[in-house]
Amino acid sequence: MNFVTVIDLAGSVALLLWGVHMVQTGVQRAFGARLNHFLSTMLRNRFQSFIAGAGITAILQSSTATGLMITGFAANGVIGLPSALAVMLGANVGTTLIVQLLSFDVSRIAPLFILIGVIMFRRGLNHIRDFGRVFIGLGLILVSLHQFLVILHPYTNQPALRTVLGNITDMPFITILLSMILTWMMHSSVAVVLLIASFASHNVIPAETAFVMVLGANIGTALNPVLEGTGKNIIAKRLPVGNLLNRIIGVILIIFFITPITHWFIYYYPDINRAIANFHTFFNIATAFIFLPFLTPYAAFLKKILPRTKEDNIPDPSKPIYLNKSIMQSPTLALGNATRESLRLCDILEKMLNGVDDSFKNQTPQIASAARRVDNTLDKLTNSIQSYVTGLDPEALNQIELNQVEKILTFCTQISNAGDILDRNVLSTVQKMVKQRIILPPLMMNPLQKMMSRIHENLHTTATLLINENENIARKLAEEKDIFREIESKVISIYYENLRQDSEDKKTQIQYGSFMIELARDLKRTNTHVIASAAYPVLDQNGMLLPSRLQPEESIENDENDPVKILQREEDILTRD
Repeated sequence: MNFVTVIDLAGSVALLLWGVHMVQTGVQRAFGARLNHFLSTMLRNRFQSFIAGAGITAILQSSTATGLMITGFAANGVIGLPSALAVMLGANVGTTLIVQLLSFDVSRIAPLFILIGVIMFRRGLNHIRDFGRVFIGLGLILVSLHQFLVILHPYTNQPALRTVLGNITDMPFITILLSMILTWMMHSSVAVVLLIASFASHNVIPAETAFVMVLGANIGTALNPVLEGTGKNIIAKRLPVGNLLNRIIGVILIIFFITPITHWFIYYYPDINRAIANFHTFFNIATAFIFLPFLTPYAAFLKKILPRTKEDNIPDPSKPIYLNKSIMQSPTLALGNATRESLRLCDILEKMLNGVDDSFKNQTPQIASAARRVDNTLDKLTNSIQSYVTGLDPEALNQIELNQVEKILTFCTQISNAGDILDRNVLSTVQKMVKQRIILPPLMMNPLQKMMSRIHENLHTTATLLINENENIARKLAEEKDIFREIESKVISIYYENLRQDSEDKKTQIQYGSFMIELARDLKRTNTHVIASAAYPVLDQNGMLLPSRLQPEESIENDENDPVKILQREEDILTRD
């Protein structure tokens, strides 16, 4: 095999992987959020989880993609480990369906798939374009597999290859290891199983060796998620490790009966391609039925051999929960996770607001200090979300997704700015007051408490707006700025009213008034950032924001010559006099 042939083979494998990627991207763009919802609602029992895993994988053409979604659910505690293992058993069966289809000669329809896909992608909008990606991906998969087998066909009669493969016939362990490594390198059990079928159909390897190599391919395809997909998160490793172990156990159980099983399949399916495809499906179905009744104790076993670390037992509030980097190739799913993570910022900011409330009530500086430390958590989580969202490939995003990215970045920035004001200004001022044992009288405290109460409500409304872009809710939230301006004016009026009064403790009144005005100003600024985080993007998107609050000069000139405006100004002057 010369260098050019190696390049051709590598190119065919790359084309195969790219075709699978296009199918996954198209399906997840079209149904991404609904796939997530479908999985989360279908996981009521093991049988439903098994069917859901098989169905989703048949659509995505990849058990790895299903595994990444379900691993995120399991690691975050959305579903239990037994249900997640049932989904993976179904995914293993679902991925064999493409082998069943490709065991027939369907390469002739590949150009038709690509033609349909290109037309849909260029002429369609939104979901039509996404389905176009799916058709193009399916066409590329068929072309790459056909090309792969064509390139290898001349070598099936090579004496050296026959000698090497013939020497491993009596060594099942070496055969499994060779097939496992090949599948791990190619990242596709489909290509390896079809390659095995091609070798067997040309009598390069006997049927029994082909069946043993299929077993190795099943282990190899489960090896990639363990090595590449979970990082250092022990909890997230349980599912891929469990999937790998059940395949290894299944291979060990079946390898002892491989000879009679081979004879049975060859007897009922004389076509070796069909026999290998059916054995591949049989192995995964048999493994599923063996493990389904024992998933609960099996999950307990996995938890025992992969226990929580000390870091897992002490959760870090600044550590992202939903930002699964393994699904960043699917913008729909990634942005959905970023939105869920962004909602946590509201909870953290509300914790800081509660710290302000508690400091006023309990008059202890420790509460304010603890609330100020929460701002570090807010900043770290904000940075994580922003890095995650900006890490998405802009060229892979459509206009709706680009708008979503901008909305998430705006939300995170404004909530973080609100936290900074609370930390550096509001809580700092509260700490000074507590240390100096300053308690504002009810007349001064009431407007501030009203501001705090409204900020709490506005923060809840903001969280709703991030998910549901309701124009009416956004308008009402923006109108809160007028209410805060009125409260601030009232605070200033109270301050000047106290200055006019002659009293012995006038110096104290001035000091108290200064704290009141400072807190009112900073709470108003906090509220402005809360409103700007979600209300302004919605209003701007609907063309409901003016470029400036200043009245245009032309309007002012017209007002000067308007008789009605002149009378109104004269009445205002008389009223003031």
